[in-house]
Amino acid sequence: MDRERTLVLIKPDAVERNLVGPIIKHFEKNGIFVRAIKMTKLSIDKAKSLYAEHEGKPFYSDLLKYITSGPIVAVIIEGSDSVKRVRSLIGNTNPEEAEDGTIRRLYAISKQKNSVHASDSPNSAAKELDCIFNTRLAV
Repeated sequence: MDRERTLVLIKPDAVERNLVGPIIKHFEKNGIFVRAIKMTKLSIDKAKSLYAEHEGKPFYSDLLKYITSGPIVAVIIEGSDSVKRVRSLIGNTNPEEAEDGTIRRLYAISKQKNSVHASDSPNSAAKELDCIFNTRLAV
């Protein structure tokens, strides 16, 4: 597959614990490239846009509260089949079920405070990249 771009968010719990460098290094040592990076604090409106597919689910309001609770680091990742590869590197949403060596197994505190978000498809990546970086990027 051609190079594609995807979004990774390093969430407030990981930023607070100074894990930005180790998380980015995890991607880089696996041949995935950082193309843009910024630290920001999500507004409630951006968070609602980012997590719109979860609206109405029991955890939705807690998710919004958490993701807007502190700064995040947004990263545009690029590489061959990057969406699939990044999802594999971050591991299961529940860190207790994540494979050894994955980012969530290494750094997550809980299922909610799981340190990273990553787009789950090329279509989601395009939408999420636009939401966070305010630009349409080819993925």
